[in-house]
Amino acid sequence: MRNRTNPHQMSIEAFKLPFAGELNRNNRWVNLAEVMPWDDLSTVYNQALSEGTGRPGLPSRVVVGALIIKHLMKLTDEETIEQIRENPYLQFFLGYPCYSYEHGFDPSLFVTIRKRLGEESVSALNQLFIDHTKGTGRKTASKGDSPETEVKREGMLLVDATVAPSDIRYPTDLDMLNQAREVSEDLIDVLYEPSPGKVKPRTYRRKARAAYLSVAKKRRKSSRDVRRGIKAQLGFVRRNIRTIDRLLDDTDGPFPLSYRDQRRLWIIREVYRQQDVMYRTKSKRIDGRIVSISQPHVRPIVRGKAGAKVEFGAKISASVVGGNVFLDRISWDAFNESGDLPGQVENYRERFACYPEVVISDTIYGTRDNRRYLKKQGIRYSGTALGRPSKDRERTRKESKRRKKEVGIRNEIEGVFGVGKRRFGLGRVMTKLRETSESWIAMVIFVMNISRWMKDIFCACLYRVLAAVFLPICIPISCHSEHGLLQCA
Repeated sequence: MRNRTNPHQMSIEAFKLPFAGELNRNNRWVNLAEVMPWDDLSTVYNQALSEGTGRPGLPSRVVVGALIIKHLMKLTDEETIEQIRENPYLQFFLGYPCYSYEHGFDPSLFVTIRKRLGEESVSALNQLFIDHTKGTGRKTASKGDSPETEVKREGMLLVDATVAPSDIRYPTDLDMLNQAREVSEDLIDVLYEPSPGKVKPRTYRRKARAAYLSVAKKRRKSSRDVRRGIKAQLGFVRRNIRTIDRLLDDTDGPFPLSYRDQRRLWIIREVYRQQDVMYRTKSKRIDGRIVSISQPHVRPIVRGKAGAKVEFGAKISASVVGGNVFLDRISWDAFNESGDLPGQVENYRERFACYPEVVISDTIYGTRDNRRYLKKQGIRYSGTALGRPSKDRERTRKESKRRKKEVGIRNEIEGVFGVGKRRFGLGRVMTKLRETSESWIAMVIFVMNISRWMKDIFCACLYRVLAAVFLPICIPISCHSEHGLLQCA
């Protein structure tokens, strides 16, 4: 051991490695590498690759494993590459034959990987992992089965919806118009070509900036101040858009704007149209409202929560079965999640070859249509029955006790959303594109199931250690797990 009073750094040659050239077999990444169905995962990943064109891609194990490491450790793209370089256990997990300090691939490739996989492929990876860790192949129900007679009913289905907020600045009408004005000024700079006798169009950008700051810097803004500021910015944006149209009409030859600039022009046109309509009608809402110029697909989702009445991101509908999470729907527009219940029940049947015995959900799912559907399939709904209460007091008491217990069970899916947002990055989606954001969300769900499996393995090992210490006499003990992972004796 080093002397605590010695402040000097020892040489790298004198530093001794703890594993003496060998990896520890009990390491979590070693255990996870042994249980991952790499061959099945590579089949799903390779379906997104083109055959016979382009240069050879990275091994599927490296690509999928790097995404797992990123979300499991909640790292940035750049930090993920550095961690892989420095950690031999991570390289073993990725299937490297030996330790290497070289870069596996550039961090920017993560964007291409997320585009290539998409939400459907990541959900397929999630299903393969769950089937593999359960120790049984996926059972599918035949389409010709009769729900009343041949399909059995087992287990509980927990369903709920939440929002995965995107990483955007909190939008206000004044800020949106100011950003649109700045983009329009940049486009005018791109289109203007200096030539003798040609005067650059005026944009009044200094005057426009001063008008914006005169309202934005006020600590207390009255509605009249905000409306006056919006009117001024609408005028500047309208003038700049007309200037852009005139410059485009005067252009000879090929179209002067790149695809990126064309997209920005379309976005600021739509932002101006929406803000102009809301200003003239004195309204605070409009269909398809753009709240971010850099991410125009993001929509405001009214949630009515105490902490955030409105969230900006994708609304997701998910289900939990035996602790495993399944992503059922991603939408960038607000929707009523109660309409997803029949599809979630059918997905349960496809995954487990049976219908659930009971569906546990929030009260929003208890519509008459959903109740009729569940009754037709012979599935019990956990919510309060409609109509007058039964006169049988004993029956009413038992049903009330059962519902109270199932309300506590429903907290599991709320906890799943909370863990996903705090621990795995579901609370702030850092990607910018629509398809990469959907891939991010699906990957978080996948990694949450992996983390749950690793936790179960740790609990099983801890039980064996405690049993060896405190139970020297062999007593047959059965350890049951929701996943079917722990079978101890």
